[in-house]
Amino acid sequence: MGRVSAARRPKGSIRERGNSLQVRLYAGQDPVTGKPVYLVDTVRGTDVAAYRKAENKLAEFRTQVNKQRSAESSVELSFALDEWLRTSDIEDSTRKTYVGYIERTIKPAIGGQPVKKVNARMMESLYTELRRCRARCDGKPYIEKHKSRDSHDCAEKKCKAHKCSGMAASTVRQIHSILSGALGAAARWEWIDTNPALMARRPKQKPPEPDPPTPAQAARLVEEAFRMDDDWGTLVWLVMTTGMRRGELCGLRFNRLELDTEMIHLRRNWVGGKEKDTKTHQIRRIALDSETMTLLREHRARVAERVRSLGGEFTDDLFVFTGTRTPDHKEPYSPNAVTQRYKDMADRLSIKTHLKQLRHYSATELLTAGVDLRTVAGRLGHGGGGATTLRVYAAWVAASDRKAAEILGSRMPKRVRN
Repeated sequence: MGRVSAARRPKGSIRERGNSLQVRLYAGQDPVTGKPVYLVDTVRGTDVAAYRKAENKLAEFRTQVNKQRSAESSVELSFALDEWLRTSDIEDSTRKTYVGYIERTIKPAIGGQPVKKVNARMMESLYTELRRCRARCDGKPYIEKHKSRDSHDCAEKKCKAHKCSGMAASTVRQIHSILSGALGAAARWEWIDTNPALMARRPKQKPPEPDPPTPAQAARLVEEAFRMDDDWGTLVWLVMTTGMRRGELCGLRFNRLELDTEMIHLRRNWVGGKEKDTKTHQIRRIALDSETMTLLREHRARVAERVRSLGGEFTDDLFVFTGTRTPDHKEPYSPNAVTQRYKDMADRLSIKTHLKQLRHYSATELLTAGVDLRTVAGRLGHGGGGATTLRVYAAWVAASDRKAAEILGSRMPKRVRN
């Protein structure tokens, strides 16, 4: 009997294909198309070692198929998480974050549990432990880098004593969102009856505490930005007056500047080295004041001259802002570089702030001036008809409401009292 025949098993097969082995196992019918589904992989080589690898792969396939066929009783949470990630439409940057939490935190803690045994108590216990210590230690002191029992000089090896550091409530809430998504999918797939995450209590969300720079600080920041260079000054000015998000700013092209109507048309966002939809998938237009329009016209002329001096051709498809490494404006300014440059500038001025606070500055100045909530929400690109804006800037909305009350009261006729 040949090697191929000897390698056949009741389920699946291992076949020679040239200088490699094909591992193949029937996994049932596709519920949508009705076509047979096969798990297939290739192992290089045809020697004994290659056959051993192929047999191991076939065993993995069998385990996977058995899990799928008896999911209600045996599928583990780890498998449910993997399947949820595989079938979910998630942004690449978000997916990378989720994978990190799943591999570092969720799977080591409860990934081996059958999905039907994961309940609200188990999740709440995990959240409590993570809030206490992200390493979920047993409370006893130990040396973090001293993994072995071999005798050595801890001072020389720079071993560090473990200190408990709990996860932030926002991080634990994100872990809860991952579990809720995966368990919700498991319920849809009829692996479990209900999603236990819907009953589990997660840490309370900390109320937003925006801390925008004062008008005096904002003036110092924009003056310093223009002192550094006109391009950078224009960038900082534009964020202050529009409240644009960092990705929207970096992804802005000249063809989105409506110089005739004095508007900016925002429909793209630069995230993770890619151009995508805006964060809330909104397409919005922001009106600009005359001074901002003057600065943008000057900036456009400056960029056009710079591109021509480099032997290129200026087109409206070029990015409005770019870093020193790409003076031809064919690549956008790196969002991380913008954040770091702004932080360095603020540190030199001894102003404790970061780039996102300029977005807060724009919002709070408008609300303080009495601009209505819906208009402010529209400029910021907040959804929910202003619900997000109200939640984040509640204190400024209340102050604006008080100002409106005083204005209305001052216009009412005065009552004559005896």
